[in-house]
Amino acid sequence: MKCVGIIGVGAYVPDNIVTNFDLEKIVDTSDEWIRTRTGIEERRVATDDMDTSHMAIMAAKNALLHASLDAEDIDLILVATATPDAAFPSVACMVQAALGIKHVPAMDINVACSGFIYALVTAQQFIETSAYKNVLVIGSEKFSKIIDWSDKNTCVLFGDGAGAVVLSEVSKGRGILSFELGADGAGGKHLLVDKITNTVKMNGREVFKFAVRQMPECSLNVVEKAGLQKEDVNFLVPHQANIRIIDAARERLGLETEKVSATVKKHGNTSAASIPLALFTEIQKGLIHEDDVIVMVGFGAGLTWGSVCLRWGK
Repeated sequence: MKCVGIIGVGAYVPDNIVTNFDLEKIVDTSDEWIRTRTGIEERRVATDDMDTSHMAIMAAKNALLHASLDAEDIDLILVATATPDAAFPSVACMVQAALGIKHVPAMDINVACSGFIYALVTAQQFIETSAYKNVLVIGSEKFSKIIDWSDKNTCVLFGDGAGAVVLSEVSKGRGILSFELGADGAGGKHLLVDKITNTVKMNGREVFKFAVRQMPECSLNVVEKAGLQKEDVNFLVPHQANIRIIDAARERLGLETEKVSATVKKHGNTSAASIPLALFTEIQKGLIHEDDVIVMVGFGAGLTWGSVCLRWGK
């Protein structure tokens, strides 16, 4: 069986920053209320003329550059998104056209905030079976277009952005060591897009209870499946939804604060873009090193969850 890992990472966020103080002017909230409950201080919001595909394309180009590959080297494109430009064509097809890659398969995967992990594992299967060699996996979201900006319980949480990785065969012992995917459709009512208003509606209490239980649990599960102990984990890259949920996962793994990505402060919850965007940020900081054991974990609407344990390096 081939070892499959990440050989390139890229990201993109819009220039427009919306702070908690900006939100104080449009809804009944405060910077202190948002920070103490979520850890968020600001988020990026795309302009009207920038959609999910535009951010995905920028992140993809950066990932290809980091992987030292040309667009023509990619033979499958997967885009995780819950906010496509339109029902069809898919964002993945738009990325394919923009990159000038002819005929390679391209498809979107919608598992909301868990989408990137689902897409990553899907890509792994194709490479392990030798169906494809280099797979471009992107998480891109423009959540600002489905937010009710008068709802203080949701508008403070989300931001826009994109992250991308290139998956390929890596040396023995590196790459993805284990994964876990799951869903509980009965909980779908707690986090959804309203059919009438086309905006996000969330039962915050129930989603929080689900997340603080599920995210630490599936983090530990993939470590055990990989034949490792939690002490072997060097870095945790969790879905960036809420600092309290991130801390719950960190504590279960026994990690120090500096070993956990917490970009939620600057980006908010960017849904399927959250994990690759956080991964890119930590690599840029030099906090992820060759042969580090990394756990990436997410949860989202559905309700869904997913985690991956990997050993970093080519």
